[in-house]
Amino acid sequence: MLPSDRPLSPHLQVYRPQITSVLSICHRMTGVLLTFGTLFLTWWLVAAAYGPDQFATAQAFLGSIIGQLMLWGFTFALFYHLGNGVRHLAWDFGWGFELAQVRLSGLIMLAFAAVATLVTLIAGYALAGGA
Repeated sequence: MLPSDRPLSPHLQVYRPQITSVLSICHRMTGVLLTFGTLFLTWWLVAAAYGPDQFATAQAFLGSIIGQLMLWGFTFALFYHLGNGVRHLAWDFGWGFELAQVRLSGLIMLAFAAVATLVTLIAGYALAGGA
């Protein structure tokens, strides 16, 4: 059999990205990010249990610019994954399969994730005294 220059199956060279495919890929990525974020949350809790020196180390890292960016990313990933999970639950009930509804629900879910992230982090900074 002669080798062919054609791809074995449809992939990114054949199809252009659509909102549904991009949101699906992002859903998987946020699931992975949540796993790593949960490991950092566990580290923070274990450091609190081990004593003030370990907790101060964890707090210093999470209070740094990199730590804050990680917390923002974790919070966004959490709300994104939650919103997309609710969207998929609606699909499990057979709701929202029309193309216009799929696009609209994707945009609503993105807006929810962004707004919920901002509200949560602003409230967190306010409760922490603006630290």
